[in-house]
Amino acid sequence: MDMNEPMLLLSSWVGQIGDVGLDLLWRFIHLVVSLCHVVSGIFEAIESYVISLGLIQKYNSIDFEKLRCLAVVVDIEVARDISKVIELLQWLATIGVKQVGLFDSQGLLKKSKDMILEIVPGSVLLPDTGEKNFSPGQNRIAIEFISSSDNKEAVVKAANILLEKYLKSSHPENDKGEDFFTESHLNEALTVVGDNVHVPDLLLVYGPVRSHLGFPAWRLRYAEIVHMGSLKYMRYGSLLKAIYKFTGVRQNYGKSFIFHYYT
Repeated sequence: MDMNEPMLLLSSWVGQIGDVGLDLLWRFIHLVVSLCHVVSGIFEAIESYVISLGLIQKYNSIDFEKLRCLAVVVDIEVARDISKVIELLQWLATIGVKQVGLFDSQGLLKKSKDMILEIVPGSVLLPDTGEKNFSPGQNRIAIEFISSSDNKEAVVKAANILLEKYLKSSHPENDKGEDFFTESHLNEALTVVGDNVHVPDLLLVYGPVRSHLGFPAWRLRYAEIVHMGSLKYMRYGSLLKAIYKFTGVRQNYGKSFIFHYYT
């Protein structure tokens, strides 16, 4: 009998025991994380329900001066369910939001805008107002329908205006060292081409991933992004909490947009 055979058997048993131990440890960690996720989901569901009943008084007072425009991004698969989108808009109107930009990448909601505007009480089409700081009035909500292809032509025209302005100023005798590619100059160029767009302060994303799902990045600027989970499982309390939390914190101009997550 080979003297090394017992050592090989022992090494094999130790390896098998180690594999089993690691597998059990992985399953235990997975179980703990799953339980924490379930408990967190139950807690947030209860909290959302309590908020929706109006039992937490602080959520009844929201400073809408900090939320002039709210954007909502809807996943393309869920955008086909117009009833859920209409319910969401009704909730926003009830909360007191005055301007909403509604986005899906393929423009499906834009095709149904007449039906949406007809069903949602007090709703008006935001682009028809002609004013960037338009206020639809009490108990009314202005809605803009956005898709990935919107405003690209305006951006091209604005870029051409900036380029022409830069070339005219780039001559040595006229060179003043001014940087023309700034945000203020871009806003001016967009105004010239007649597309003074509505820039959201807060972006709510209803979709499977933490992404803006194709929302025009040049319109985000300093927007704060909150991932709300699936539109199928949206909650009024979670929506109210996200808006309240945004309006209740100090906003620093020039910050990067940040993702938050609500379920």
